[in-house]
Amino acid sequence: MKVSKQQFESWVAEAIDSVPEKFREKINNLAFFVEDYPTQEQLRKAKLDDKKDTLLLGLYEGYHQAKRINVGPVFPDKITIFKNAIESLCQTEKDLQKQISETVWHEIAHHFGSDETGARKASKR
Repeated sequence: MKVSKQQFESWVAEAIDSVPEKFREKINNLAFFVEDYPTQEQLRKAKLDDKKDTLLLGLYEGYHQAKRINVGPVFPDKITIFKNAIESLCQTEKDLQKQISETVWHEIAHHFGSDETGARKASKR
């Protein structure tokens, strides 16, 4: 299912807004981006650069909050949501919105320090 980048970004914003306030108010120094595809560098960071059939739906890049004690000023952490990968998995708008939401929640869980198992649980809330 393909939608415009503007519509996709709107659903990403809705997914961010759906995060409970008690978590949203603790999000600190974090920027969100939507890209069509991951870069080679992003695939390398995710340890997927040598895997041909693996889709990267989202990626958290930065220092999760548990590691931020006394690190001084740092660039904002970054969450990138990959539009084409998510669209390739979805048949309907409802599926697409659900997958976007799950991916956003998953990556925010990484921002708070969750490992992959914890992030998967958070995204399936």
